[in-house]
Amino acid sequence: MSLGKRDIVKNISSKALISSKTSSLVLEAFISFIKRNKRHRIKISKFGTYYLHKSPIRIGRNPKTKEEHNISSRNVITFKASKILLKYINQHAND
Repeated sequence: MSLGKRDIVKNISSKALISSKTSSLVLEAFISFIKRNKRHRIKISKFGTYYLHKSPIRIGRNPKTKEEHNISSRNVITFKASKILLKYINQHAND
């Protein structure tokens, strides 16, 4: 199961008792904040950390033709979950 923005907005609005439009603005503001501050580590206590990671050059392969080509180096935003969040997820994995 995956959650899209619409699902997250609906969940925020029901839990925080605010309108869907307001919860959509909250989500967009959070995403915008992460994008604007991508050069800094963004740590959310008891949740996790967003940080910039430089992906090295690597070899990619076309699955059909097996042809190899270089994939350039790039920056990606990575999320690392906190120990508390991981513990919670693993305790409730069978729910």
